[in-house]
Amino acid sequence: MPHHHRNPRSLLTPTMHGVLDRMARASKLPLHALSPAQARLAYEVGANVLEISPVKLPRVESFTVPTRDGYELPVRLYAPAQAEGAPLPVLVFFHGGGFVVGSIATHDSLCRSLSHLAQCAVLSVGYRLAPEFLFPVAFDDAWDAVQWVFQQGAEVGLDTWRIAVGGDSAGGTLAAVCALQARDAGLPLALQLLIYPGCSARQEMPSHKTFGQGFLLEKAHIDYFFKLFLRSAADRDDWRFAPLLADDVAGVAPAWVCLAECDPLVDEGLLYADRLRAAGVAVDLELYRGVVHEFVKMGRAIPEARQAHQAAARALKQVFGAS
Repeated sequence: MPHHHRNPRSLLTPTMHGVLDRMARASKLPLHALSPAQARLAYEVGANVLEISPVKLPRVESFTVPTRDGYELPVRLYAPAQAEGAPLPVLVFFHGGGFVVGSIATHDSLCRSLSHLAQCAVLSVGYRLAPEFLFPVAFDDAWDAVQWVFQQGAEVGLDTWRIAVGGDSAGGTLAAVCALQARDAGLPLALQLLIYPGCSARQEMPSHKTFGQGFLLEKAHIDYFFKLFLRSAADRDDWRFAPLLADDVAGVAPAWVCLAECDPLVDEGLLYADRLRAAGVAVDLELYRGVVHEFVKMGRAIPEARQAHQAAARALKQVFGAS
């Protein structure tokens, strides 16, 4: 693993370096210095600054789906033009933000881009956040949304035989866990689209040290998020928090895994991809060199982000059968 550099910042692409320098100069208070409500606001304000302009789609609808405890879960459905009456394959998408920040709005451009490029529907899920809602509520909400698509998706024009799950960061964790739950429930998913997912119970792998400071997602952020999200130390050892702890990953949906080289989470993402492969799961791994966590939301500045959108769309088209 490529973490023996005396100066890991030399791994960054010049463009990525420039973006991080500009962010450092803007030197707003870090999220982990803020209250959860302030952190959410700060993330909302910054989330789309480097994002590509939102693609116009013929169909964008917000509604709610019921969860097991009667909560009305906000979702947003994005869809390209479809042939009259032909149901669309769908990506159920979970946004990142450490289970504390992020929203349907912060990931709106990304979801539009994926819907447009893959010519599929995207259902973005506004699962409940910590600290108001602690582990495992986010996972229950995510899984309830997936089950709703299987059971009721046809009513909103979705093809319930062609369902993928996906997400970035904490949302990637949710997607990986939903893929395990779908296997256990006998529900056939076409793909799990994992964008730099959190997979590990503890942040001990070499990349956490190498890229723990100065690469956007810092050790202090991770500690802050998990402290707000987990009820107790025991929750760390639950496979729903750390899919690397799942007893057996055989039989889950094929995976498209997108990792950033200069990301504290890169090692656990590589390990999870290896774990899936070893269990006979088809894995397509894309490691983007010289970029940091969150890079897929920086398409205006970072060419690798646009490449990753295209690659994700190709993976979706492939499993959905380009219609």
